[in-house]
Amino acid sequence: MPVLNRIADFHDDLVDWRHDIHRHPELAFEEHRTAALVAEKLRGFGFDEVVEDIGGTGVVGVLRQGDGPAIGLRADMDALPIMEAVEDRPHRSVHQGIMHACGHDGHTTMLLGAARYLAETRRFSGTLVFIFQPAEEGRAGARAMIEDGLFDRFPVSAVWGVHNMPGLPAGSVAVSPGPVMAAADRFTITVQGKGAHAAAPHLGRDPVVAGAALVQALQTLVSRQCPPHETLVVSVTEFHAGDTFNVLPDAARLGGTVRYFDKQIGEQAIASMKRVAEGIGAAHGVEVSVDYQYGYPPTVNTAEETEAARAVVAETFGADRVLDQAPVMFAEDFSFFLQEKPGAYGFIGNGEGSADLGCVGLHNPRYDFNDEILTTGATFFARLAEAQCPQR
Repeated sequence: MPVLNRIADFHDDLVDWRHDIHRHPELAFEEHRTAALVAEKLRGFGFDEVVEDIGGTGVVGVLRQGDGPAIGLRADMDALPIMEAVEDRPHRSVHQGIMHACGHDGHTTMLLGAARYLAETRRFSGTLVFIFQPAEEGRAGARAMIEDGLFDRFPVSAVWGVHNMPGLPAGSVAVSPGPVMAAADRFTITVQGKGAHAAAPHLGRDPVVAGAALVQALQTLVSRQCPPHETLVVSVTEFHAGDTFNVLPDAARLGGTVRYFDKQIGEQAIASMKRVAEGIGAAHGVEVSVDYQYGYPPTVNTAEETEAARAVVAETFGADRVLDQAPVMFAEDFSFFLQEKPGAYGFIGNGEGSADLGCVGLHNPRYDFNDEILTTGATFFARLAEAQCPQR
C-alpha cells in the first residue's frame, strides 16, 4: 500500500506548514513560535489533550480511542545556529544566522500530518502520544522532557522516531536493531605552562609543544588501546594558545569529542585519556587537567520495536524500501527515550544525486528538507500507530 490517499490529499498543506516552520527557525529551548503552531494544529485536529511547556518548550498531544496499548511518536523542533546560504529559496529563514539545516522542520511536519490523519479517521484502539521535542541539537531536550515527568504523565509501552538522511533513496526507511548511533561526549584539556620570550624558550615551559604531543598521543587511544573489533573515535577539534609570534604563552587549551557504542569502551577511553595527559604533563614539565563531560548516550534500538517499524515499511511501501542501517557515529538524544522505554529510531531517505532533492548533507548551509517525503513520513507514523494499536 503506498502513501495513504487522505494524507496525499493534504500534501500541499504539509508543504505550507513545513515552509512556514523553515522560515521561522528557533534555537534549542527557544521554539516558542513553533511549539505554539504545533499546539494550535493539534487542537484544531480535535486532539483529546494538548499540553505545552513540557521540558521547556515541548508539546505533547494525545489521542484516545477505545482500549488498547499506549505508544509514543516523536519529532524534534529546534534549528541550528547556521546562516542559510541559498539566497533565492522562497522559504528561506527570516532569522539571520539561524536555519533548519537538519530537517527538524520536516520531522515536525510529518508527525503533524500523521496527527491530522489519525484524528480524522480514529482507526486505532488505544492511546497515541505525540511528542514534539525541543532542543535536540546538543541541549538534551529529550532528557528535559523526561525529567519534567513526560512518561509519568503520559505512560507509553514503546516510542518511535525517524530522522531524514540525505543520500538514501527518497522514501526508503533504514532501521536496524541494536546500536545505531554513538554516544557523544566532549572534553576540554588545559595545559598550564610558563610563558617566556620565544627567543629564550629554555626560560619557560612551553604548553604548545606539550599540547601538540598530547594531540598525537590521544590518537593511540584508538589505534593501540581500543580492541580492533570495537568502535571508538577520539577527535581533537580545538587548539587555542598564544596571541603573537614572539611569545611562548602561559597556557594552551584543547577540546574535542569522544564517540563510542559500548559504555565500557567509553570508560576505558576516559581513564586512558587522563593517564596519557598526566604522562605528557610530567614529560614536559607542565600541568595538564582534563575536564570530561558526558553527552548523549548511544542510541540502541530494541529488536521487537525495530521489527515492527520494518514490517510497517514493507507492508506499506514495499520490501525494497526497507534498508538496513549500519551504526553511525552521529549522536541523537532520542537515546534518552530508549533508556526509559523500548523503541526504535530510523532514517527516512531524503533523496540522492541532487542538491535540489536534499542530497546536501545535514548541518550544511545549503541543506533543505525534501518536501516529496512529507507524505511518506506521515504515512509511516500513521500506519505504525494503526499497527501497534489495532482496532478491536
